[in-house]
Amino acid sequence: MNDKTDKVLIPTILCGGAGSRLWPVSRELHPKPFIRLADGQSLLQKAFLRGAAISGVKEILTVTNRELFFKTEDEFREVADACDDLDTMRFILEPFGRNTAPAIAAAALHVAEVHGEDAILLVLAADHLIADQHAFSEAVAKASDLAKSGKLVTFGIQPDAPETGYGYIEANGNNVIRFVEKPSQEKAQEYLEAGSFFWNSGMFCFSVSTLLNEMEQHSPEILAATRECLSRSRKATGQGFSQVELNPEDFDRVPDDSIDYAVMEKSNEVAVVPCSIGWSDIGSWSALGDLVAPDENNNRIEGEALLLDAENCYIQSKERIVGAVGVENLIIIDTPDALLVADKSRSQDVKHIYAELKIQGHEAYKLHRTVHRPWGAYTILEEGERFKIKRIEVKPGASLSLQMHHHRCEHWVVVRGMAKVINGEEELFVNTNESTYIPAGHRHRLENPGTLDLVMIEVQSGEYLGEDDIVRFEDQYGRM
Repeated sequence: MNDKTDKVLIPTILCGGAGSRLWPVSRELHPKPFIRLADGQSLLQKAFLRGAAISGVKEILTVTNRELFFKTEDEFREVADACDDLDTMRFILEPFGRNTAPAIAAAALHVAEVHGEDAILLVLAADHLIADQHAFSEAVAKASDLAKSGKLVTFGIQPDAPETGYGYIEANGNNVIRFVEKPSQEKAQEYLEAGSFFWNSGMFCFSVSTLLNEMEQHSPEILAATRECLSRSRKATGQGFSQVELNPEDFDRVPDDSIDYAVMEKSNEVAVVPCSIGWSDIGSWSALGDLVAPDENNNRIEGEALLLDAENCYIQSKERIVGAVGVENLIIIDTPDALLVADKSRSQDVKHIYAELKIQGHEAYKLHRTVHRPWGAYTILEEGERFKIKRIEVKPGASLSLQMHHHRCEHWVVVRGMAKVINGEEELFVNTNESTYIPAGHRHRLENPGTLDLVMIEVQSGEYLGEDDIVRFEDQYGRM
């Protein structure tokens, strides 16, 4: 593969982060990439389609958290039919976040094993929005040519405002002069007027060999620890699919650092492709609200709202009607278990609410009332002292683990479909409008043997109802 035109291009999606500035829709186990936009697609799905639309792409590699794997896979399945040329999906699963340098190092080392070091990585964030696919593809083609010549390429976004929330790149053509940290308002205005500064998009393109050589020179500890971790990690392959599950003990020894600090700002082989591609990192509710068409008073509404003398507000409420009277410059985000009201000028500070919830151990930073699992999902309908009521939905052919609870009993009522149940030593089928009772201490398993979704109501009762009161004996999803 000496001819530059032969080198395979692998879009590599980094899917992680908390998206704390987009709370309460974004949670730890439902982070920003999974937020759905007005057209029904998530940011993650848009990143997937963006990579798959590039000419010649046959496979996509995704680096994500182990807890988000099945959710990510479901997202891809929803849109994969539109990707006729795509034949392989690869996943690297992290036990926890270690920033972008280890994630990209793991991707490069894995691709080297599969395709060799001549392969080109196109690193994409899962939570960015790009409006102009044609301009993006043209920028990727330029970046790929530079990468084939041995450059570490970053994409510089042509700024249209003195933005203080982004890092900047000063450039002369494709040559990077320097990277600049997030500037003051005054400096950002200077950069905008200079015409030689670009927003640092967080997207990259480079050959595996160039990246590994530069990491060996500038961040050898990260590369060595990641290589060791990968050698001890569990791998699985199938038709059009591969998965690497990074070993937690080894991954914990990998230094935490971003690819910018670890390599890009230290290397002499960095180039930039300036571009105008309709890019946004959707870093706040104000930015997300800007995607919604305004009314005559510059209010932007997703869902249902009645407004009286309200101006310049963004309101999102998918399940309840919101009424607002005599207010302006507000962000109102309503979800089933949390409500956010913020001044538009303070949208970046929402992350502090998220951080405080996490410190307090409140579940609202981590989970929604509807929680997705590999087998389906459950929704908490009501809970109180010594009881909890859930709606459980199990996909066709899926099953929960064989498990036991020490502290709670469960009563299951099937409202749609048919359930196959193991309850202690008994195996039975429970049809629609029938029920079964699971005493505390009984081994049990719930399975959907049918071709339609199984829907049940579960009533839990007991002294302790936490999700960690689960002892698993068998699990097809590797959660033992």
